[in-house]
Amino acid sequence: MTRRLFGTLCGLVFLVNFGRVAFPPLVETLQVQFGVGPATIGVVTSLVWLGTALPRIPVGYLLTRVPRDRVVLGAGTLLVVAAAFTASATSILTLQIGAFGLGLASGAYFVSAVPLVGELFPERVGRMVGIHGAASQVAAVVAAPVVVVILATASWRETFWALSIVGAVITVVLYVVSRDGSTETGTGTDRNFAAALGHWKLILTGILLVAPAGFIWQGLFNFLVSYMTQAKSFSPTVASTMLTIIFAAGVPAFSLSGRLADKLPHVPYILGLLVSFTVALFALTFAQGFLAVAVVIAVLGYLIHSLFPALDTFMLSSLPSDARGSSYAVFSGAALLLEANGSGAVGILTEANYGFDLVFRALAVGLLVVVAILAVLYAVNRLPGLSRHEERAV
Repeated sequence: MTRRLFGTLCGLVFLVNFGRVAFPPLVETLQVQFGVGPATIGVVTSLVWLGTALPRIPVGYLLTRVPRDRVVLGAGTLLVVAAAFTASATSILTLQIGAFGLGLASGAYFVSAVPLVGELFPERVGRMVGIHGAASQVAAVVAAPVVVVILATASWRETFWALSIVGAVITVVLYVVSRDGSTETGTGTDRNFAAALGHWKLILTGILLVAPAGFIWQGLFNFLVSYMTQAKSFSPTVASTMLTIIFAAGVPAFSLSGRLADKLPHVPYILGLLVSFTVALFALTFAQGFLAVAVVIAVLGYLIHSLFPALDTFMLSSLPSDARGSSYAVFSGAALLLEANGSGAVGILTEANYGFDLVFRALAVGLLVVVAILAVLYAVNRLPGLSRHEERAV
């Protein structure tokens, strides 16, 4: 049952992530369809990720009362409803509500499913989290070409109608698999949500390690098509190809980084990824021509998607089992609340006539300062909630 459940989870994570990443290739289309500018659509994409962030802490509390697999089923059901609502949107307000609903479904899913994967495979946390993340990343890879095909043959609405229908099928399959009863799923020992507060220092460190880079990533990938067409002078088709490349690089990144996170000291590995990501972001603002941009885009995609399983492995391995789920919920929810504002910030700045290259260079400088501070704190053994002498890869 464990393998069947994990396989079904990989199918559902594909869909919940598709619901989040279907919007970037639709940015230009939605601006035309609803007669709005990039700042307004930036709010729509931000709402997806705010929706991803907001339910995580409440769901973390819910998970101290309800088995994780049941919460995952609820997330799948919400995905079906939200996708259908988005497909039916007739105004920018209803589009925003639908986007927010898709975010809620993904947030509830990830905060319940990632610790569940850790429980199902306690001896291979990094590897299995990486495989689960790779399944999610495949959705990001196929999102742009799938949307392009749908737009060529139908309207943007069919993207979300298809998501709703397939989501219903997978959710039913998950219900059948989880009723098998041959093993306990998601019951754990984490029944005291207040215990998460006792690990606030470690949670803070996790947020500092991921939120600044995640903020930039939100602004980069949500506006990548616009960035490529306006600043790099690529056609919309080539720009969509770049979006596919940046997500495709994440497929091997999730799997390989999960394995490396099981073997390497966590914080040095994460800091190395952050420095490399900053350098690659700077390089992107100067790159010109298809080949140069494509190479840098691929490197950026690999690095940022390597960061996420590394952080998940670090947190799940560092937190005790009696507070792992609730503490992870607080960590991921708080981090995403900060990260989700990235696309809105980039949309506002570019609508104020600041060029994409200037915006991303400024963000890269800010990230470099944060990483330098974190590296110094780690070197002097002052990162909150973490002792260098106790840190280990598991």
